[in-house]
Amino acid sequence: MPERDHLTVTVQRGGPDAPMRPQTFEVPAYDNQTVLDVVSWIQQNADPTLTYRFACRVGMCGSCAMMVNGVPRWTCRTHVSKVLDGNAIEVGPLRNLPVIKDLAADMDPFFDKWVAAEGMHHPTRTRDDAIEAIDPVAMERQEANAGIECINCSVCYSACDTVAGNPDYLGPAALQRAWTLYNDAKDADRDAILDAVSGKGGCHSCHSMGSCTTYCPNELDPLSAIAGLKRATAKRFFGGRKG
Repeated sequence: MPERDHLTVTVQRGGPDAPMRPQTFEVPAYDNQTVLDVVSWIQQNADPTLTYRFACRVGMCGSCAMMVNGVPRWTCRTHVSKVLDGNAIEVGPLRNLPVIKDLAADMDPFFDKWVAAEGMHHPTRTRDDAIEAIDPVAMERQEANAGIECINCSVCYSACDTVAGNPDYLGPAALQRAWTLYNDAKDADRDAILDAVSGKGGCHSCHSMGSCTTYCPNELDPLSAIAGLKRATAKRFFGGRKG
């Protein structure tokens, strides 16, 4: 046991049918305790009605992401000792998303913007064609590889102040996906991607504050991906519609 025996944990409770309100719990403190451990203890021992989301518990799925002391984090990989404010922690649902109940955010707007950014593959071949050989060290392949470890946890989306101020903004994850596909030699429709990300709420709405890159748990760099889209859309505008 650490020197402290208990933690003071404030959890934001509520949802569409009830205003969000803080509720405080005293939770036993243990060595190597994660924030997800704390939330689970509350649900299992203090209030079984507490609603939250998790799955893998090892930083693979991203479903346990929540606001911890005002910062979006994967709670399964966030140790309590690293985020304590005195002897207290505040946990809430992800910012910039509707709340289903308590700590569970509605991810639909996040994924809707992924689709709106043309974040789906446009194939160059059918399943009946031979697999195309791709040079793994090509510059564009390296650009595409830089973003493929995104697991859609929405931490970057919740960290983004542009999303907070502009609900039409596609957000860093969707734009990073668009940049990944734009650089993928197996994607057949670069113009569709640039059309999607150059309009209202697209890449040019980004204020380049960099919170997306700062808080990405997988150490990805959405800010650079968005800058790439800005360059590509500008180049097409001044140079014509070339793939």
